[in-house]
Formats: sequence, structure tokens, C-alpha cells
Amino acid sequence: MRLPHTSLPLWPGGITSARFASAVRTDSPAGCQIGLIGLADDLGVRLNGGRFGAAEGPKLFRDALSRYGVANPEGMEWPKVFDAGDVISSGTMSESGLAETHHRVTEVTKAVLDLGLFPVAIGGGHDLTFPFVRAVAAKFPGMSGAYADAHLDVREQAGSGMPFRRLVEECKVGPLWVHGMRPLVNAAEHVRWFLAHGGRVAGEDEREVERDIDLAPPFAGGESSHQRDLFVSFDLDVIDAAHAPGVSAMNPAGWSTQRAERFVRAAGRNPRVRCFDIMELCPDHDENNRTARVAAFLFLTFLASFAERGS
Repeated sequence: MRLPHTSLPLWPGGITSARFASAVRTDSPAGCQIGLIGLADDLGVRLNGGRFGAAEGPKLFRDALSRYGVANPEGMEWPKVFDAGDVISSGTMSESGLAETHHRVTEVTKAVLDLGLFPVAIGGGHDLTFPFVRAVAAKFPGMSGAYADAHLDVREQAGSGMPFRRLVEECKVGPLWVHGMRPLVNAAEHVRWFLAHGGRVAGEDEREVERDIDLAPPFAGGESSHQRDLFVSFDLDVIDAAHAPGVSAMNPAGWSTQRAERFVRAAGRNPRVRCFDIMELCPDHDENNRTARVAAFLFLTFLASFAERGS
């Protein structure tokens, strides 16, 4: 089954039946719970002057997933996954070209939602989180959100550094909670804007991650955070460069993979989380596919905890 604005998913040949990836469906979403969307574009990164190459992220992710993860793990059953393919980029190096790609991402995400699937996206420049969540926020008004990222990504300029500002200003999503933000790479005016719009910066104490992983900040007026639907976005540059060199902006003082696992696991099992993405996988700068394997690991971690929702 082909959705509008998508190309066929690029899976390698020869995947054995012992691997998780052998059960990923590309022909039909029937019986599936998860809709996988490749966001194969990095125009936003280029407009920001970052290290480009994340347009190939979905392909490298599928390659890594074809070699990682068993089909029949002990004590659980994987949610069924339909791979909708990659959203076709506009291919135009301009802000209007970026807007057209964003339009296509929103349309594809809406189509996945209309199929009754939980959308998971793999990218790609982090600006693509904006049109991805935009479609989900239209279905679940009043959403809040949490993201793991070394950067706040609340710039005014079009590019990979703007998704969360656009979500707040154009989609009325918020307030937001950022995890893993590094002060040395975030301008003072961006921090002020984020805080002025109700944003919260999570603490760095690793022991607090399970407590914080409710994933939504407390709201003004005493409203319970448990009443809000949420999006969760994971930028791979929140992870230390020793474990994840293949990103658009390396982090010399980032999270361990174990801390990332706890964050993602909590997101997967939280029934208020309505979409999830893993962003900024940049194959041109990866080493021995280390970052791609981390992305595959986090995707499977999310699925394993998502499976707990039914119990």
C-alpha cells in the first residue's frame, strides 16, 4: 500500500526470519499498530549551516534494524509495524521548498493516523518534527510535549533549529519540557523565549529520570499534567558523541545510551504519548554504523514498552 507523497521503503535484501525486521509489513497496514514514516530530508540542516547527510538517515536506520533485534524475544510480543516508506522531499533548496516538504510530511502523518496507526518517524532534520507533530496535534488538540535534545530548537529562522517554536506559535502545542539541553550551545534569547512560553528544562540528575519521565511539566492553574496528550521527540544529538557520532551536531557531553533507553522506555509505555520520533541520524558522519544501531535499539526499546500499554 502506497500513501501519497511517499517512496517505497528502502530495506536491504536477505533479512532472515530470525530478525525483527522480517515481520515489518510494507504491503498493507492490516493488523498493524505502528506506522513507520521515513523523513528523508535535511534541507533544514543545510539552511542552518549544519552537517548535512541526515536525508540518508531512514535508509541507514533500516539497514541497522535489519541486523539487530530478534523476531521472537522472550516474554513479549512485538507490536505489528507497517512501513509507509519515505516522504518525498520537494528537492528545492529554499524556504518555500522546505515548506512544501513540511506540507507533505503533515499529509503523510495524517494518512497514517487515519489508518488507526500510532505514528513513529525516523529522520532527517529536526525541523521535520514540526510538520509531523502538527498532524497529530490537529487530531489531539491541547497537546503538550517533551523532547530530548542538546538544543532548544526555538529559532525564528526557517531551518532545523525551529520546530518547537513553530509548534508553540502555530499549533498551540505546549508547554514543553526539554531533557538533555546543554547551556553552552543555546543562545540566551532562545532560553528566555522558551521559559517565557512555559517551557521547562529537566534536571541533569540521572536518578530523577524516572520521576521526570511523566514527560509533561505541571501546568499553570493547577491543571494535572496527566490530563494532556503528549508528543515525544528524540534528537540523537542528546547522546554523547562517544556513542552517537553520526548526528548533525555532535555532543561532547551528552547522555549515556542507558539514560536514553530509560527516557524512551518511559515514553513508550505512557498511554498519553500519541507520537514518537528519532531524529538527526546522519550516516555521512557515523562510525561503523554505531549511531544507526543506537537508533535501532531505541526504536525497539520504544516498541517493547509500547507493548506494555495493552497490559
